[in-house]
Amino acid sequence: MATAVHRNGSLSTVSLQGFVLVGFGGGAETQVLLFAVFLVLYVVTVLGNLTMIVVITLDARLHSPMYFFLKNLSFVDLCYSSVIAPKAMAIFLSSSKVISFEGCATQFFFFSLLVTTEGFLLAVMAYDRFMAICSPLRYPVTMCPATCARLVLGTYCGGCLNSIVQTSLTFRLPFCSSNRIDHFYCDVPPLLRLACANTALNELVMFGICGLIIVSTTLVVLISYGYITVTILRMHSGSGRHKVFSTCGSHMTAVSLFYGTVFVMYAQPGAVESMEQGKVVSVFYTLVIPMLNPLIYSLRNKDVKDALKRLGQRRSLGKEGGQ
Repeated sequence: MATAVHRNGSLSTVSLQGFVLVGFGGGAETQVLLFAVFLVLYVVTVLGNLTMIVVITLDARLHSPMYFFLKNLSFVDLCYSSVIAPKAMAIFLSSSKVISFEGCATQFFFFSLLVTTEGFLLAVMAYDRFMAICSPLRYPVTMCPATCARLVLGTYCGGCLNSIVQTSLTFRLPFCSSNRIDHFYCDVPPLLRLACANTALNELVMFGICGLIIVSTTLVVLISYGYITVTILRMHSGSGRHKVFSTCGSHMTAVSLFYGTVFVMYAQPGAVESMEQGKVVSVFYTLVIPMLNPLIYSLRNKDVKDALKRLGQRRSLGKEGGQ
């Protein structure tokens, strides 16, 4: 619903058919260039994450808790970039740039769900590495398949809870100043700018929940890697120390990129005021990070690289046998 403001100052509620996604400024050439950039980023994201999912699923040597979580990370990255990129590319080439009220709410719900889920999942992956390195004897029992499944389910439940709260609070607001969203997808900060009601509660909830999630998950990551670092430094084997550092380095790179950009966008006062900065940051964590994660984990992980080679050799042998 939206609220119309009459000349006499009175308010009346009217039906809001949809929003206009402003996207980025610029003429037709700029929009075509943006379309091309988003298309390349999205295609690489889809191919990279699908490759990780397929390789981990098909290679029995990667059927371990760490790669189970990594496969779920690839799935989440694939989904939440798909929630944003296709519609964004459509508005770059469209003159109307309209998204329906229901479509906007749906996009917002799934994006919020998946991004929150990724934050929790990265913390779970840090805990998994902590158990594997610091308690190797207890690891097979502690991180059994049932526990891993419950942990992943918990990340989705946490994401769903946050998404329900954010979506219900945001789309209950009366929108009256305009129906033009100054962004390339439906997100909290630009939507709050359109509301004609007091949004202090919404901003407090957004900063509070996002801050709580970021602080709690960051603490899990920092504590886990603090213990891991101490354990690594005590290792006598140089090769073992290098392998652990390589694996953990990949995870820390992904964590730093994700949490850093999410903090800039949602968990600092005044974040909703800078839409132009927000658009650039949003491109980074909606498309660039999901594209980089498979590269980070595959290029810095010997097991994944070996699995890719085995899968390539298997396909080559299959083709030769078919001939």
